[in-house]
Amino acid sequence: MDYEMIVLDLDGTLTNRDKIITPRTKADLMEAMERGKKVVLASGRPVYGVMPLARELKLAEYGGYILAYNGGVILDCRTEEMVFSRMLPPESNHRIMQLALENRVDFLTYDGEVILTSNEENPYAKLESSINHLRLHQLEIDEFFAKVNFPVPKFIMLDDGDYLAMVEPKVKAALGKNFSVYRSEPYFLEVLPQGVDKAKSLERLLEVLGLSREQMIACGDGYNDLSMIRFAGLGVAMENAVLPVRKEADYITASNNEDGVGLVVEKFMLKGKSQNNPDQKT
Repeated sequence: MDYEMIVLDLDGTLTNRDKIITPRTKADLMEAMERGKKVVLASGRPVYGVMPLARELKLAEYGGYILAYNGGVILDCRTEEMVFSRMLPPESNHRIMQLALENRVDFLTYDGEVILTSNEENPYAKLESSINHLRLHQLEIDEFFAKVNFPVPKFIMLDDGDYLAMVEPKVKAALGKNFSVYRSEPYFLEVLPQGVDKAKSLERLLEVLGLSREQMIACGDGYNDLSMIRFAGLGVAMENAVLPVRKEADYITASNNEDGVGLVVEKFMLKGKSQNNPDQKT
């Protein structure tokens, strides 16, 4: 199979423990794009949080794509046009915020290049700000209810993992089938429109590009990568991936600290360039 597109989760996959792309992996991706292959950066991050890595890989020049908010938005980096966008309806915002208050958790959402939060001192809100290089702006609760009356891509509820594990089923039950509710990290409980996930959005992108899923490689390490790893022609788990991702993958590569993505590109897109490939899962 000639693989024409590679889809990459960011944290724990494309970037190493220092949140950077290693030189070997970067060089391999650049060579693949020189050969006409498509690169898609697929993350739960907002668009602005993915942009620095997209610029580093010159996706605007090579015609790559950003899949942000776990599939809520797909951006064509060359034209800066939205290929796909699905937001939470404004009428749902109050209900989601009220559930956060009832369960005594802080929360955040996005407005352009700003993260709106109920508590800018929350360590997990600070982490989201740091990862995405976006400014935190705290709103009082009455301000939140008054001002956030526009479509947003998602809300995130914030607390320690053990507590959010108890909150998650309550939020799912309260919101019902029109919403997707899951934890992307133990301390992040995300609320998105139903039907938004990486696989469904990638299916739309493949249609636009005239490609089949058999021509796509997807690499990831976390729970929110499961759908695209199942969907892809070649689903790849990082060596550091959570166990369910490793079990679902067709192939397990090296860790994000050991050029795992670069090794996949070399083996499957650059025709065996690497002499140091991990073994395919049996």
